[in-house]
Amino acid sequence: MGDMSEFSFGVKAFIKTYRWRRIDPVPWTPLSKPLSECRLSLVSTAGLTLDDQTPFDESIKGGDASYREVPWDSDVSRLVENHRSESWDHRGVEQDPNIAFPLDRMRELLEMGRIGSLSESYLTFMGSITATGRMVRDVLPTARERLVAQGVDVALLVPV
Repeated sequence: MGDMSEFSFGVKAFIKTYRWRRIDPVPWTPLSKPLSECRLSLVSTAGLTLDDQTPFDESIKGGDASYREVPWDSDVSRLVENHRSESWDHRGVEQDPNIAFPLDRMRELLEMGRIGSLSESYLTFMGSITATGRMVRDVLPTARERLVAQGVDVALLVPV
């Protein structure tokens, strides 16, 4: 976690004046079965795309709220980090995408029997979306439907 003193003046001003979206009550559904019987998916806001996918569009005001699907059998080394925020050090994710998209770790948990199965694909979004209303209204319902269609019980959110 960064300290405010590490950020530029512009980032500090943005953080202090940004109207953060409040969700109350926080939506939560308890698991109805053990994790070892659940189908797990992965959702990241690291702005990752596969090397043959179209990168997120940085020109969209308020941020590109679309998502990319990453097939279950993808090689993590093919992920390209193109996150738009300058508020964090990108080097770690560039060196090992598992930091923001722990696909290899999820496969290890599957092999160990800690989770029941993995979904067909995983979702990656661009973080730092300031036009969240558009995302909540237009994009998240489709993403949810995609996960439900794959029989996902648990989605591991890795926010960046």
